[in-house]
Amino acid sequence: MQWTLLGAGALGCVIAGLLRQQDESVALMLSERHRGHFHPLYELINLNGRSELINTQACFAEQARAVECLLVVTKAYQVVPALSALTGLSAHTPIILLHNGLGVAEQVATLFPDNPLLAGICSHGAMKEADWKIRHTGKGETWLGGVNEAGKKWAHLVEPLARALGHAQWSDHIEIQQRRKLAINAVINPLTAYHNIANGELLTSRFDEVLTQLSEEVHQVIAQLDGPDAESLPAFRRRLQQVLELTATNYSSMQQDVAHGRPTENDYISGYVVAHAGQIPIPVTLQLYQAIQRLEP
Repeated sequence: MQWTLLGAGALGCVIAGLLRQQDESVALMLSERHRGHFHPLYELINLNGRSELINTQACFAEQARAVECLLVVTKAYQVVPALSALTGLSAHTPIILLHNGLGVAEQVATLFPDNPLLAGICSHGAMKEADWKIRHTGKGETWLGGVNEAGKKWAHLVEPLARALGHAQWSDHIEIQQRRKLAINAVINPLTAYHNIANGELLTSRFDEVLTQLSEEVHQVIAQLDGPDAESLPAFRRRLQQVLELTATNYSSMQQDVAHGRPTENDYISGYVVAHAGQIPIPVTLQLYQAIQRLEP
């Protein structure tokens, strides 16, 4: 089976490269701006600092009928427009959503009601150093789960992903895994984007107070959604601390987007928390959400 990755950004290219290193067949579905000048080789700098040229097949939207398995690694706000262009996609082709934030899968399910639909999270670190020069900055976990009944029949996809990525597991409750990742992102991303800092700066004492309040707000909202499966506040804070330590030198995707004048996934991260807060007071979350809105182009 050939993997087709929709979204040739930093993470998409890292995943494509790791799959190719395991001799998996990989295609990158590119946007129109790449037509005519994309070279099939790109440079991947591995965790050990060594560079490797990755050879993939390039394809475009009109070739969607040939896609066997579609792995969507675009920004959240790009998912629906990008998929809408794939009018020839077979109803039998599984669609795997691996974007940040939440709120997109429901739209995709409406757009492609017959396709096997899967969602997942991937916490590998990736950074674009130049055009078609990508650095793999850190290993992470990958989880997949079925969004609809057809998607639940594709659990076997985790096996080749595990070989390539080092970790991949199936979850029957992928929405809980997604919300737990979103909770971390809803603390780190807006703070680092607003202050224009690396993740590790949040470990300094000047952020103690805001981290305490923001993590409590986000935890309350996510715990309300998770119900009996919710993690405790101390457990969430330990996980947050661990992520900050492991990614101390990294810059969050939202920080990078703001720094480069690009749209952010604010609506799908902090916006998701705001939309689901109900009667829970979330003053810091709301303030940061609005602040990032003002920074967007």
